[in-house]
Amino acid sequence: MTIGVLIVDDDELIRVGLRAVIDAQPDLVVRGEATDGAEVPPLVARLRPDVVLMDVRMPAIDGIQATRRLVATSAQPPRILVITTFENDEYVYEALRAGAAGFLLKRARPAEVVQAIRTVAAGDSLLFPEAVRRLVAVHSGGGRGGDRLRRARLTEREAEVLRLMTTGLSNQEIAAELVLGVETVKTHVGNVLAKLGARDRTQAVIAAYESGFVTPAG
Repeated sequence: MTIGVLIVDDDELIRVGLRAVIDAQPDLVVRGEATDGAEVPPLVARLRPDVVLMDVRMPAIDGIQATRRLVATSAQPPRILVITTFENDEYVYEALRAGAAGFLLKRARPAEVVQAIRTVAAGDSLLFPEAVRRLVAVHSGGGRGGDRLRRARLTEREAEVLRLMTTGLSNQEIAAELVLGVETVKTHVGNVLAKLGARDRTQAVIAAYESGFVTPAG
């Protein structure tokens, strides 16, 4: 299966570099490019990309607003991977809260860019536990998630699974840690997402931090 990608960045050099990296892969193809977030919804509707590489800082409509619009207006929005210069950028944190599946630094090596696209296209989140902890510590605004976890009424096992999700473990790794089958873990993860009203693991992890369920200090 070929993974279609939309590149959104106001820097032409960044777009050219990303296109070269992506088009060199047999399973990836660039479906289109945009220079501002305002162009994204109509391009997504027309080109149907699987993944959007979204710059978070753009002059008119930034990546946060564009991400929110896609999530709000698309029945099946593409996976969004934000690209940024600084990993502790508040824009990155807000983009993750808005629905992005992860983030990628502009200085990432070509192999990392390719792997990141494949990861989010497969339905997984691209989480860097240490970076997420730093983002939450700086930008979370003091527990603005409120009592979201208490309302969710997670079972003890679901809570264990969520705690391990915040460390960046995959389903297979969680299964090994808890001595469970992978399919059982997938069921627990699905229950956690449903109870939290989270689109994916990234949203669930942010909810866990913002509610105080886990803390940036560990």
